[in-house]
Amino acid sequence: MKASRFIPALSLIIGMFLNSCTDELNQPSLGTLSPDIIANKKGVELLLIGAYAALDGQQGSDQSLGGGEAWQASPTGWVFGSVAGGDASKGSDGADQPAIDPIANFYSDANNAYFNSKWKALYEGVTRTNNVLSILAKATDVSDADRTRITAEARFLRGHYYFELKKMWNMVPWIDETTTVFNPPNNEDIWPKITADFDYSYKNLPPTQSQIGRANKWAAGAYLAKTLLYQHNYPDAKNLFTDIINNGVTSGGTKYNLTAEFEDNYRPSKENNAESVFAIQMASNVDPAGPSNANNGDMLNFPYGDSPFGCCGFFQPSIDLVNHYRTNEATGLPYLDTYNDHPVKNDMGVKGNTPFTPDEGTLDPRIDWTAARRGIPFLDWGIYPGEPWIRDQTYGGPYGPKKNIYWQESHEEDADLSSWAPGTSINYLVIRFADVLLMAAECEAQAGSLETAQTYVNRVRSRAADPVGWVYKYKNNAAPMEGFSNEPAANYFIRTYPAGTFTSGGKEFALKAIYYERKLELAMEGHRFFDLVRWGTAEKELNDYFNYQGKLTSDVRRGHFTKGKSEYYPVPQRQIDLSLSGGVPVLKQNPGYN
Repeated sequence: MKASRFIPALSLIIGMFLNSCTDELNQPSLGTLSPDIIANKKGVELLLIGAYAALDGQQGSDQSLGGGEAWQASPTGWVFGSVAGGDASKGSDGADQPAIDPIANFYSDANNAYFNSKWKALYEGVTRTNNVLSILAKATDVSDADRTRITAEARFLRGHYYFELKKMWNMVPWIDETTTVFNPPNNEDIWPKITADFDYSYKNLPPTQSQIGRANKWAAGAYLAKTLLYQHNYPDAKNLFTDIINNGVTSGGTKYNLTAEFEDNYRPSKENNAESVFAIQMASNVDPAGPSNANNGDMLNFPYGDSPFGCCGFFQPSIDLVNHYRTNEATGLPYLDTYNDHPVKNDMGVKGNTPFTPDEGTLDPRIDWTAARRGIPFLDWGIYPGEPWIRDQTYGGPYGPKKNIYWQESHEEDADLSSWAPGTSINYLVIRFADVLLMAAECEAQAGSLETAQTYVNRVRSRAADPVGWVYKYKNNAAPMEGFSNEPAANYFIRTYPAGTFTSGGKEFALKAIYYERKLELAMEGHRFFDLVRWGTAEKELNDYFNYQGKLTSDVRRGHFTKGKSEYYPVPQRQIDLSLSGGVPVLKQNPGYN
C-alpha cells in the first residue's frame, strides 16, 4: 500500500455528519454524527483525509445513494475529456454502455446517468471540504499554523472540485462553509471564487508536505495559474508559471522537472516523481470489497477477448489521434494541418491469424506509449495482436489503450483483480510538469514571447526525442520476459523546432504548434475536449474529426458539435427536479438543452 494514499472508508463514515449537497441539496441528512464529537484536531485531520478521498470519484457511483457505476464519475475524464475530445473512441461495441455514445456524438440529453453521477461525485467533494472548514472553526485545540495549513488544503481541494464542475457545466451553484440554504441557484460565474480558493492555498500552503499525496504551495500555484489561463488572464498566469517552472518543487521537495522517460509517469514504481505536480493517489488490493481505491473508474479500459485482462475493450485511441504522431521524414516535425493526409498504417479488417507489418514511416515515439498497435510490444505482455484483443474493430477501431495498463512484471503489486474487471495502482496526474510547460508556452505566445514559448515546447519534445525513453523490440518476440533489445520498435524520428521557428512563423503558428504538442503529449489524459472549448476551436476541430473518423469507424457517425450548446454538458435533470421551490426549479438548464 502506498504511504501517500488516503483512507476513503474512514472518511465515508465521518463525512456523513453534516448535510450532503451531492443530490438533494435542500434535504438534511438523517442519523448523522454530532459535530461536537469531532470538533478537535484529530477529527478535523480525519475529515481532511475524507476530502482527499473523494478525489477518486467513487462517491458519485454509490448506488445506495442513487448513483451509477464507478466509470460514470471517473476522475480521469476519459469519457467527458478524451472520448468527447476525439482522443479516443468509446470502444467495446455499440450495445455496451450505450449512454456514452450520445456524449461522444453530442446529442445527449439531461437524463443521461453519466452527468448525474459526475455531478454527485464532485459535490460530494465540495461537501467534504466545507465540512472540514466548518468543524475547524469550532475546534479549539488546533494551532494557528495547523489551522492555516488545513484551511489551505481544504480550499485547494474545493477549488479542484469546483474547477471540474465549472469546466463541465459552466454555471453551477456555489456552496461553501457559510451556506445555510442548500438550494442555491446556478446564476453566477464562480471563476472568481475558484480563483480565490487557489490563491489562498498558494499563499498559505507549505512548499513541502509530510505526505507526498497532499497538495503543497506549488501545486496550488500551478492550479491557480491554470485557472487564470482558463479565464484568458494570460499575463498573470504567465508570471505564475514562470515562478513555478523556475522554483517549484513536489510535496516531497524534489524540483519540478520532466522525468527521463515518458512512461515513468504511468508506472507505480516511478510515480510521485519530479513531474508529478498534483496526482490522485491510487492503490491496489487495499479494499477487500473490490478495487475502489484502484482507479475503479477506469476498470472498463483494458483489452478484450483473449487478452490477459479479460475485460472490457473500452477507451480505444482513435485513428485520428494516432495519425497525429506521424512526423515529416526530413524535419522530424509534425504535420500540423495535414496529419490525416499522412495516415499511420493500421490493421483494420485484418484478422489475428493474417500477417501484418506495422507502419514503416517516421513516427513520434510517444505513439507507442499512448496507443497499442498491432505488431508493437505491449509493455512486457508480448506483441500486441490487434483484432483478437478488440471487441469490434468496425465500431471502435484497431487500437488499444496503453497509459492506464500495468506491466506484467509488477502485476501482483499494481493490479487489483478482486472484481470482474481490473483496477490499478497507477496514479491519475491531474497536473504534471509537461502540462505546466505547455500551458506556460501558451501564455508566452499570447504575450508575444515566442522564443520562450518555443523553448518550453522544445523541452517537452527533447524528452520525447531521447532514445532512452523509446519503445524497443523484445530480444525474443516469443519470450518478452527475456527483456528488450536495442532495436527501436518502429521508425522513430522526432526533432525540436529549429531556432527562430516560432518567431518567424508568428503568434498564430506558435499557438498552433503548442496546441498540437498538447495533443501529442497529453493524449488520453482527459484534457482534450476542455482544451478545445477554452481555445474556441471545438466546433471546427470536432466536426472535422467526425467527418474523418466517421468514415472509418461507426461509433461517431452521428457526431456533430453545435456552437453555443456543445461547449458545456446539460445540467442533470435529476438535480433540476430536486431543486424545485414552490413548484419551480431553482437550477436552470444550459442553453440548447431545453
